[in-house]
Amino acid sequence: MNKISKNYIWIIVAVVVVGGGIILLSRGGDNTPNNSSSNNLYPEQSITHGHGLAVDVADPNKLYIATHHGLLVLMNEKDLYRIGRSKDDYMGFSPHPTEANVFFSSGHPSTGGNIGFQKSEDGGVTWKKISNGTNGPVDFHAMAVSPVNPNLVYGWFQGNLQRSTDQGKTWEIVNRDLLPVYLAADTKDENIVYAATPRGQGVMMSRDKGATWTSLSPALEGGAISVIAIHPQDSKILLTFSEKLGGLGKSTDGGTTWKKVAEGFNGETILHIAFSRSTPNIVYALTHENKLYKSMDAGDTWTQIRFLSTSL
Repeated sequence: MNKISKNYIWIIVAVVVVGGGIILLSRGGDNTPNNSSSNNLYPEQSITHGHGLAVDVADPNKLYIATHHGLLVLMNEKDLYRIGRSKDDYMGFSPHPTEANVFFSSGHPSTGGNIGFQKSEDGGVTWKKISNGTNGPVDFHAMAVSPVNPNLVYGWFQGNLQRSTDQGKTWEIVNRDLLPVYLAADTKDENIVYAATPRGQGVMMSRDKGATWTSLSPALEGGAISVIAIHPQDSKILLTFSEKLGGLGKSTDGGTTWKKVAEGFNGETILHIAFSRSTPNIVYALTHENKLYKSMDAGDTWTQIRFLSTSL
């Protein structure tokens, strides 16, 4: 069994079965900021593990990382900050596709329990609970907001895929069979949504807003998938991290065929991929060991830019 296969087994089992994932890196204690900030940014040196990744709508040099202890932002690939004072665990995190200061999240409060579905309108400094979801308060471990229609939101909780058409105010269960570790909505067609699955189904695709699902490509079947991402301007360009492919794969024909990207990422599993909307060929990837990579050519070549560990 190769290193990638072993990584998939223990990472995917932890995410799906255990539910909360596993702490991969220590933050070295509570790490409470010892200096206040007028712009609500507090310096950080490390993270535990990332639950979400998003590039700022207008600035490709501003990268948001939703973590086990709050929402962080990496500025210019150098300076790492926690946004606001919240240290909640954002298991689900999605940005608004056009409004830079609007985010959506779900997960666990630092005090315990489930958050439900919430929204921030000030760049993640403060959050307002929108709803409990169905059979909640929910804790969406996989969540996606449609880039085409931001009122359309998906979340997976306790074996059920939920869908909202009013930006999280009300929810309905649309599928009880899907087991996703990652959800991504198409960037051109609001009816299409993708799911990365851990049990050999590969990438699943829905053309009816999550109600029914079919396999995207036989080339990905038979192995676990940790993430799927769609190019903001060309929805035929897809990136996925696949056990069957042996690493990161790229498709330029909507998922019909795949080519393995040469970068090996040191044998680590990519858990999150985020394209820049303002500069679409810029894309970031975060591995399970919190190593951050950047591509300037839509995923063909990669450079490690940051190791978000306690060794910084």
